[in-house]
Amino acid sequence: MTIRARRGLPSLRSPRFVRAFEHSFRELRARSEFRVVAYSLLPDHAHFMIEANDARALARGMKALGARIARTVHRVFRRAGSALADRYHARALETPREVRNALAYVLLNAKKHGLRFAEAVLDPCSSGRWFEGWRTAIRAATDPPAVSRARTWLLSVGWRRAGLIGPSEVPGVRVYAASARAGATRPLRR
Repeated sequence: MTIRARRGLPSLRSPRFVRAFEHSFRELRARSEFRVVAYSLLPDHAHFMIEANDARALARGMKALGARIARTVHRVFRRAGSALADRYHARALETPREVRNALAYVLLNAKKHGLRFAEAVLDPCSSGRWFEGWRTAIRAATDPPAVSRARTWLLSVGWRRAGLIGPSEVPGVRVYAASARAGATRPLRR
């Protein structure tokens, strides 16, 4: 899922917004039919990995998610009016590889956008610190998670068949490797 903020809003990556957002999402974890499993906040949009029991649960959950984001924007930035630019964009994932790539995309999206975070391996504006599928050991978070544990096979176990995720990956970037001996250039996925 991708949700865009209205133009003119301050960055969704501001520390005050991130703290308030995570507090609000800890309350959303109580929903059993709709689960936010991973997220990342960018300056003007947010990415989510969602599980829902059915289409109705997805619709109701997305409405609640949008309302929570809007209320948090209003409270933190002391603004009124519409906070979201439009409806959300959703894509259903069907294979372990798609889920693995989407997890990497969501959790590491700040790197794709060239954002830096001081002295941190993982983006502090994502749920990466609670994620348990990193290829290398990452220090465990001490704060309670703002995301739910995955329940579907694809999002809890299946995606691992496509390989664990490296915290240094840059999603969506193709690296070109040239073989001097063969003289060939081929795209490689990182």
